[in-house]
Formats: sequence, C-alpha cells, structure tokens
Amino acid sequence: MSKARIWFLMMLMVSAARHAQGTQAAYFSIPLVDLDGRTDMQVVVDREQGQYLGHPTTVLLEDGKTIYCVYPKGHGRGAIVMKRSDDGGLTWSGRLPTPPSWATSREVPTIHRVIDAEGKKRLILWSGLYPARLAVSNDDGRAWSDLKPVGDWGGIVVMASVEALRTGEGHYLALFHDDGRFFAGEPQAKSPVVMTLYTTISRDGGLTWSYPESICSSSDIHLCEPGPIRSPGGEQMAVLLRENSRRKNSHIMFSDDEGKTWSEPRELPNSLTGDRHVGKYAPDGRLFVTFRDRASAGKISPTEGDWVGWVGTYEDLVQGREGQYRVRLKDNTRAADCAYPGLELLPDGTFVTTTYGHWQQGEQPYILSIRFTIQQLDALAGARPARAP
Repeated sequence: MSKARIWFLMMLMVSAARHAQGTQAAYFSIPLVDLDGRTDMQVVVDREQGQYLGHPTTVLLEDGKTIYCVYPKGHGRGAIVMKRSDDGGLTWSGRLPTPPSWATSREVPTIHRVIDAEGKKRLILWSGLYPARLAVSNDDGRAWSDLKPVGDWGGIVVMASVEALRTGEGHYLALFHDDGRFFAGEPQAKSPVVMTLYTTISRDGGLTWSYPESICSSSDIHLCEPGPIRSPGGEQMAVLLRENSRRKNSHIMFSDDEGKTWSEPRELPNSLTGDRHVGKYAPDGRLFVTFRDRASAGKISPTEGDWVGWVGTYEDLVQGREGQYRVRLKDNTRAADCAYPGLELLPDGTFVTTTYGHWQQGEQPYILSIRFTIQQLDALAGARPARAP
C-alpha cells in the first residue's frame, strides 16, 4: 500500500472519530464511559462454536452470591439452557439438567424469585407465545417442574418483568406485551398493528395468575418489553418501555396505586432510548439502568445497537432529565442484535449484569457478564459521587 493511500485512510479514521465525538456531544449532553475493552470486568458465562446463544435473564438468591441464568439456544427461541454461579458471577457452572419440556420453548425464557404469604420461597420460569407456560422450583433451582400452560392466553416476552406488590404477602404483578398474534389461540390480524401492554396478578406466590388486563394499546406507538422501577420509598412504580415502531423515543409511565391505574406514556430522553430496560439502585441511592441502545435507530447515537447503561436518579426519570452519564458496556459488532440484560446487585455493592451479543466479529453471539461498582464508573466518568435524594 502506498504512503499516500495510508495517509488517506488515516485521515478518514481521524475524521470519523471527530464526527463521532461531535455527534455524541450534539446528541447527549452527559458523558460516556466506555467499558468495551475492560476485560478485567468481563466473565464469559457460555459460548459454543457455531451456536447462537441469546436473550438471558438472571436471578440472585437471598444468600447474595447464588445467581441463576437462563437463555435459549437460538434467536429468541430454542431449548432453554440454565447455568448457576455460586460466587456472585465470578465463575459459572456447566449447563444444568432441565426438564424435557424446556427443549420445546418457543420464546425468551425469564426467571424470577417469588415468595408466598406463608414465606415459602420459589423460583418461577416463564416461556411465552401461545399459550404462556410456567415452570416452578421449590428448592432454589435444584429441581424444576415441566413447563405448563398458565391459562388460555399468551404473549411476547412473557414475563418481561415480575414485581412484588404491597397489596398483600405473596402478591405479584407481571407485565408483558403482544401485537395481536399470540394473546388468543387464533391470531387477531389488525392493520395497522396494535401493540398492547398487559398486566396479570398472582396472589399465591406465583403459582396461579389472573386473566391479563390491557393497560395501554396503540397503533401509533408500539410500546413493549416493560421494565418496572420502584421509587426510592416504594410508593410509586415507573415502567420503562421500548418503542418498537422506531418512530419515537422509548417511553415511561407511572402508577401510584400498585398497578391498578397508569399515567399516559410519555417519551424518555435520548439517553434512555433503547430496548429491554432493567434497573437497580446502587448503595448510594442512584439508579443504574441497562438496555440496548436504539437512540435514533442508527442516525445519531455513537453507541447505536450496543449494550449500554445509564446512571441517574429516580427524579431524573420523573422529570425527564438526561441523567448523570451513560456507559457503553460492550460494543456489539452486528447491527442491534444484543442486550436483553439481567442485572443483579451483590451485598458488597457490585453490579453483575449479564447478556448476549456479537462480541466477536463474524462469530455467533454468546453470553457475557460484566461486574463493576458505581464508584468505578464514577471514577471513569470523572463524576462526583452524589447521593440521590
């Protein structure tokens, strides 16, 4: 290659870098921390040559160190794989035995901790589309039931989230969405497509669930994959929502009565626009929210299609503010195919967030965890630690 050609390519790279920096400054007024190269923070959970592994969720048990992770062998569907970490995500088991019916899963599996009115703890695992099916473990994940239909209904990413209610011991609210194809046994074809958010209630510690009720339905905006976050005092519930038509930013809605009624959805800022939001509070009261960046669908955001995070306060959500800073957790090398993240907070303040992505160019996606504290992020962001009100 000639020196002139090398010089020309170098100038292109410099120009692209400057453009990306200018774009970041123009589109986000808050700093960006980049953890992509921090291999010291990364742990490979599972990887199989030539096999697509994706869409994991996690659950942390009360001992503060046992984490279960479930995910399908395939893009959003396929046999469910389960692994366990006994040391807070530092190392992971081999693939654990699962019931035969788990091989028939047709959707993204999700796993949750629930406790009934008598204090009986169980883990539940959902598999969606029609009909929605549920598996139960009564011994902290050592043995599981088969997947069994919960009712004559279904949906997409069932359950995106399960939230304990303050209406009684053993009461839980679950949220999911559907676009008319899977809620009933026969698809309800509509043009234009109508996206509906549903809630369902359990009052027996997750064993049975009510017939779902619609809380929001629209053809103008396609709100889905609800991710709830309680206010610091627990009296209010916010739900962050993907906007799947890509016509608007992600949205947020609020409930002050344990999910009985909800505010009208409104747009979130660019800094929180993406898919499948999951959030938890750091020990100092600030929020860390992780998701897939879809800000402006590739037009502006320098982290478009990557696995990202956001640091801010609950009041930032309420007021529609940008937050304190953003985090690129990992650069995804293929379009926006990544980041249905699990997120856990260990007793020592360490976040463990786990998801899938095309982390190596030209390779199938695999499951990766990243471990960090809010203080580490603050130091990298040059941010002053601040206690949320």
